[in-house]
Amino acid sequence: MYLIVTKTFPPEVGGMQNLMWGLANELSKHYMIKVFADYHENHKLFDEQVSFSIERVGGIKLLRKYRKAQLINEFIKENKIDGIIADHWKSLELIKSNKKKYCLIHSKEINHPKGTNLNKRVLNVLNNVEKVIANSQFTKNLAIECGVNQDKIIVINPGIDPAEELSKKSLDKVESLLKIKTPRLITVSRFDKRKNHEKVVMALRNLKQIYPDIVYICVGYGDEEENIKKLVKELDLEEQVMFFSDISNDLKNALVAKSNIFVMPSVIHKKSVEGFGIAYVEAAQYGIPSIGGKDGGASDAIEHEKTGLICDGNNLDDIYSSINSMLENKKYLEYGKGAKDNVSKFYWSNIIVEYKKILGNWIR
Repeated sequence: MYLIVTKTFPPEVGGMQNLMWGLANELSKHYMIKVFADYHENHKLFDEQVSFSIERVGGIKLLRKYRKAQLINEFIKENKIDGIIADHWKSLELIKSNKKKYCLIHSKEINHPKGTNLNKRVLNVLNNVEKVIANSQFTKNLAIECGVNQDKIIVINPGIDPAEELSKKSLDKVESLLKIKTPRLITVSRFDKRKNHEKVVMALRNLKQIYPDIVYICVGYGDEEENIKKLVKELDLEEQVMFFSDISNDLKNALVAKSNIFVMPSVIHKKSVEGFGIAYVEAAQYGIPSIGGKDGGASDAIEHEKTGLICDGNNLDDIYSSINSMLENKKYLEYGKGAKDNVSKFYWSNIIVEYKKILGNWIR
């Protein structure tokens, strides 16, 4: 049996939740799995529908990690455990066991200056596990810079499930919302400094001169949302930028499928960096190419000049020219085909093969 220890898990919504659900669900087809996750108020119905055991840990947030570690340590003593897989180094910090441990790393959570207390805590955990599983080559390099033993690190990209067929209702709704607006750029992400909506909006001001009917679709919410809306107004781009937040998953995917380019030229902001960029891969399923930033792990998700473009997210001219070059002569169609042809390598059914190589081939 393998234990999966995670702070976040569905029905809570988010990228990390999707990652840990996909991993647990796919591993459960090959191994006995038990998940230890934090309490969520709507968890009961979800937990009853899955094929593996989930134990939720509640209580006061400050004390929860200690209670969770105690429950896990007791469970390990009383059961035959083959290994422990964790979403974060902090999830392993209090687990006292000589069982094999595997820790996923994503970038931001390990990015602390060498010699600081947090860096020492990170290394104390990661240099004592069986394998450190980095979500991209960028994150692996970052971990090495932070002092993690290079021999322990393996790169396994996050997985996705094949996209479900979109409903005609959602596709028709998108067409009625967007009308004749074209070409169509889209970003699906939190409004966060590192996602770089700001520079895409600034590039749009010049792109509008060439493509008067261009539209930039922003799906998400976050701390920077009001600042971006203010910028859109200042640049007189209210006809060119559309905002969506509280919408269904089907409508969100339909907006992506009906767009021409997924644009998210991420940058490093303070310690925050794009470790991989699953949104690029999700767009690729619909034949939509991406423009990502050179800072971070986007180059693991985007093959430059094959499935999209990698640009300098700190350089406004580079963002503008990347978008324009993809729109010129409809180059996005070629890259979109490359993206769709390439996306299957990110399906969980293929990603899980890499996990089985390090966990072993014991079948449930």
